[in-house]
Amino acid sequence: MGELLGVAVLGAGHMGTDHIQRLDRVISGARVAAVADPDRDRAEEAAAGLAPGVAAVLIASPGPAHEEALLAAFARRLPVLCEKPMVPDSTGALRVVEAEVALGRRLAQIGFMRRYDGEYRRLKALLDGGRLGRPLMLHCTHRNVSSPGHFTSAMLIDSSVSHEIDAARWLLGQELTAVTVLRPTPSADAPEGLLDPQFVLFETAAGALVDVEVFVNCGFGYQVRCEAVCERGSARIGDEHAMVVTTRDGAREEVAQDYLVRFADAYDREVQTWVDATRRGEVTGPSAWDGYAASVVAEAGVRSLRTGARVAVGLAGRPDLYARVSR
Repeated sequence: MGELLGVAVLGAGHMGTDHIQRLDRVISGARVAAVADPDRDRAEEAAAGLAPGVAAVLIASPGPAHEEALLAAFARRLPVLCEKPMVPDSTGALRVVEAEVALGRRLAQIGFMRRYDGEYRRLKALLDGGRLGRPLMLHCTHRNVSSPGHFTSAMLIDSSVSHEIDAARWLLGQELTAVTVLRPTPSADAPEGLLDPQFVLFETAAGALVDVEVFVNCGFGYQVRCEAVCERGSARIGDEHAMVVTTRDGAREEVAQDYLVRFADAYDREVQTWVDATRRGEVTGPSAWDGYAASVVAEAGVRSLRTGARVAVGLAGRPDLYARVSR
C-alpha cells in the first residue's frame, strides 16, 4: 500500500515506550514520526533516530490529557488510537463523542486491547455462535502483583476494572445497567488506606450478571480470567497455559508479572489492525461510544464503592454514528 503511516505517539512513559518499540520493531506499514511527552528528555530518548511526518496519532499519555489530545486530532482530521480510559470523566468523554459526531465520521479507536486477545476472541466467537445458549453470568478475575504508589481505591474500578467493563459489553453484546461494589477487609499487603481487593457486580440490559474480583496487590502474579456460564454449558479463559520449567528441585510454572507480558500479542494485533485500517482509510475496533460507556459505568462503580449502594448506570442517547454495542 505504498508509503508507511507516520504515527505521532503522545506519552513516552511505560505504555507509550512499549508502543514506540512495537511500532518500530513489530508493526508493518507504520513508523514513529514524532514523540511528545511533558518530560522532554524522556521524549527525546524514546524518539531518537525517528523521522518526521505525521498522518495518525497514538495517545498513551495519562488519562486526564486525553480529551485535549483527541479534540486536537479531530480538528486536524487525524485518525487516533487512544489508550483507555478514553477520558476519565463521563462529561469529558461525552464531549469527545459529540465532537466526533459533528465530524460525521469515526476517527478514534479506543485501546481496549482484550478484544484483540486470542482467548477472548475465541470466547466471543463461541458465545456469538449460540452453541452454549444464552449467557447467564460472567465470572471475572483481575489480579496484579502490586499497585503503583499513586493508586487509589477508586482506580481499582476506573483503571483496572474498566477492562472488564468493556470486555463484558463486547462479549455479551449488552449495555451494563447497574453496579454494586462490595468491600471485603483489605489485604494485609495492601498499602495503607487502599481498599484492595474489591468485588464488583454488574447487571446487564438482558438480565445477565457479571462479577469481577479485582485484587491489585496479590503479590504473586498478573492474572486475568473470565468464565461465561450459559444455558447449555460454560467456557473459561485465562488458565495460564504457560511454560513449565522442571529441574531437580521440582517443577515451576511461570506466571506473568505484568500486563505487557500477558497481553503482548493482543497489543501487537490491536496496533497492527489499527495501522492496516488507517492505511485503508477506515476506522474499526472499539469506538468513542465504547470509551464513553466505560467511563459512565466506571463512575457509577466509584459511587457504589463510596456509598456501598447499588448504582444505576445512565447513558446519554446513542448517536446513529455508533452501533448499539460495537461488535
